[in-house]
Amino acid sequence: MTQASADRHVVIVGASLAGTRAAEGLRNLGHTGRITLIGAESELPYDRPPLSKDLLTSDWSDESVESFRLATKASLEGAGIELELGVAAAGLDVAKRSVILADGTIISYDLVVIATGAAARPSPWRPGTGVYQLRTLEDSRAIAARLKLGEPVVVVGGGFIGTEIAAAAVGFGCDVTVVDPVSEPMARIVGPEIARSLVELHHRHGAQTRFGVGVADIQGKDGELTVILDDGTRLETSTAVVGIGSIASTEWLASSGLTLDNGVVTDGFLRAVGVDDVYAIGDVARWPHPGRGVQVRAEHWTNASDQARYVATAITQGVDEPYDSTDYVWSHQYDWKVHTIGWRHPGGSSTIVGDLAKGGKTAVIHSDANGDVCGAVTVNWPRGLNLARRLFASGESAETIVEKLGQLA
Repeated sequence: MTQASADRHVVIVGASLAGTRAAEGLRNLGHTGRITLIGAESELPYDRPPLSKDLLTSDWSDESVESFRLATKASLEGAGIELELGVAAAGLDVAKRSVILADGTIISYDLVVIATGAAARPSPWRPGTGVYQLRTLEDSRAIAARLKLGEPVVVVGGGFIGTEIAAAAVGFGCDVTVVDPVSEPMARIVGPEIARSLVELHHRHGAQTRFGVGVADIQGKDGELTVILDDGTRLETSTAVVGIGSIASTEWLASSGLTLDNGVVTDGFLRAVGVDDVYAIGDVARWPHPGRGVQVRAEHWTNASDQARYVATAITQGVDEPYDSTDYVWSHQYDWKVHTIGWRHPGGSSTIVGDLAKGGKTAVIHSDANGDVCGAVTVNWPRGLNLARRLFASGESAETIVEKLGQLA
């Protein structure tokens, strides 16, 4: 792959983890040309995992918020990274190599990196007040203020984000109910064995779950909401938090001519299909996963960071091999730490090592339909996680990984 000359102007759209790390990476790898970082929010770049974890239970002091910044204004300006914050990108003209901002500003580029991430899938239920969604720092601040009231909360969506919010709400003494139309909403990520244990964990802490039934409507206002389920059940609550997935932030690219299909579709080198001077990274990119053999849009912190590093290297030095993902995700709920590597194949099999009920730690090793290892999940087992990651990366068989984890247990 041909590397770009060091003096080209690189415009990065999205002051996300991926965007910020790409900008820093370019400079660290010797790029001497202009770098412009565009962000829709007026906030300096910040880390998103703490939004559903640390910040929901913090005091929201200036110190706690600043500790999750990805960079300071001084560090970015010191690296010669030009900031355009508080104005979203509204269009991309590939032919003229320019980004159009919502205020009409036009920024020309030699290379553009799209890192606009994803937005929370809009709630279908929109009473005047009382329904919240989590994606931004301001969202987290607003939800935290509601949780601190200690009043009833209904969380719609039983994935990692929803259950992390539920755990935070329980910590404030809220009466919590988690609703999801899927009977085991976390099974897709961690497998049914761990999914059941996580549900039991929430039950032990006092949260209630209504899985296998959807939401028909949400009515009322802050403090006086009614969540109506498909089976006619009416849940009276003070606050509702809706976490029903996300959608790639590509609406600003509608007229760009890029191939958009659940994200910006890229080749294996993370270049927009058919356009060599446009890259996409992070939650917005849909790229060919070499392990799965399909296009994937991965909303993983590690993936965003890795793709940023990869593209910075591609631009400054050139790369010979297509991007390959580490597929690493984590979730903290109450005092449990859940970590996943790779993925769970729906037609494969899983082997359990350890017993949460007895030893307080466990691992599940996933194999695909051919019997090849494709993923692992660990719960409350840092040493098991580290060993599984090493063995997974070195290409060991599922049998070997299970055996060595068993020796460590």
